[in-house]
Amino acid sequence: MGLGGCIVLIAVGAILAFATDWHMEGVNVTLVGVILMAVGLIGVATFSGIARRRRVVVPPATPVIEEERTHHHHTRDGYSDGYGV
Repeated sequence: MGLGGCIVLIAVGAILAFATDWHMEGVNVTLVGVILMAVGLIGVATFSGIARRRRVVVPPATPVIEEERTHHHHTRDGYSDGYGV
C-alpha cells in the first residue's frame, strides 16, 4: 500500500468517525473510523521510514586500478636470453 492508500484510509476513517451518524446493529461506526485512521497513520509512518532509507546517498566507490605486473629477471643463466651457452 502506497502513501496515497494510507491517506485514503485516514480520510475514510475520519469521515466514519466524525461526519456520520449511522447506526448499524452490532457495528460501532465510530470505532471502525478510528481503527482506519490508526492503520492509515501506521502506514504513513512505515512508508516514510522506508522512503527515507531509500534516499540515502552513498558516495561512489573509488575505482581500483590494478597495476600491470611484469616480471623482469635480471639473472642471466645463458638460456633465458635466447643466445644459449
